[in-house]
Amino acid sequence: MQNASVSDRHPLVSLLFIIIMVGTGFLLIGQAIGLAVASLFYEGDLVSALLSNPDYSIYIPLMVTQGIASFVGLILFPLLHIRFLEQKPLKPFFTLQEPWFALLPLIIIIGIGFQVALTPVIEWNMNFQFPEFMKSFGAWAREREDALMELTKVLTNFQSQRDLIIGFVVIAVIPGIGEELVFRGLIQNELKRSTGNAHVAIWVAAFLFSAIHTQFFGFLPRVLLGALFGYLYHWSGNLLIPMFAHFFHNGFTLIMLYLYQQGITELDMDSEEAAPWPWVITGLITTFVLLLYFRKLYATKQSTFTP
Repeated sequence: MQNASVSDRHPLVSLLFIIIMVGTGFLLIGQAIGLAVASLFYEGDLVSALLSNPDYSIYIPLMVTQGIASFVGLILFPLLHIRFLEQKPLKPFFTLQEPWFALLPLIIIIGIGFQVALTPVIEWNMNFQFPEFMKSFGAWAREREDALMELTKVLTNFQSQRDLIIGFVVIAVIPGIGEELVFRGLIQNELKRSTGNAHVAIWVAAFLFSAIHTQFFGFLPRVLLGALFGYLYHWSGNLLIPMFAHFFHNGFTLIMLYLYQQGITELDMDSEEAAPWPWVITGLITTFVLLLYFRKLYATKQSTFTP
């Protein structure tokens, strides 16, 4: 398979280019376009409403702003960066030589098993107590976490099927494509080119993937999730596979939240409590065995990274 490295520059210079490009697209240009479009759906000072205590009244403007900013910063700018600035083809990122879609049931089972196995880590991380010398940072991190959780509640307060569809696109589809394109397709490849070690590249990219969310009480679970996506990409050499895994993880969570809100299920995906240990052990074993099987499927294929 053709090497999917996206730059002929020094890897560190290329990484700097990527960070600047994504930051400019998401935080500046994407946000500006998003706010301009979202203002069409809101009467009043939208910026002040977003910065105050957001509620359901700004659900549509908030989703429009988030969706456009994510699309511009995580999808449009990276694709333009690869195709025109680096003048590289996109084909090495999306391998269609094998019927990858036949693996989707396998990816779904891995995703569900991993979510269950991860619940003790989520519970531990959410209740983590920073040491005394980090007390100030811990207080800031908790305040930041609480604010983001309030925002998340607004984004996932689905009062209709329309809200669910909008949330599905903004929270599941766009991040599933964009975050994998950036963190696995661009950053992970450049880190591999820099270090020469696929495992280092996967875990550093996963660390950055978690850090960019600035939610420290969900930091470790997100690192592990990023590593899962990283290995799926490394073993398969096909960015479509971690994109689907990421999309399924977010989308499954949203659907379960909606079903809980509608009283159809008693399973609360917002709960910070770990699943019962028999479930956790079953999920862990299932994930481990199926990942070994997935790796074996691609054992004879050349991975995205060059040896």
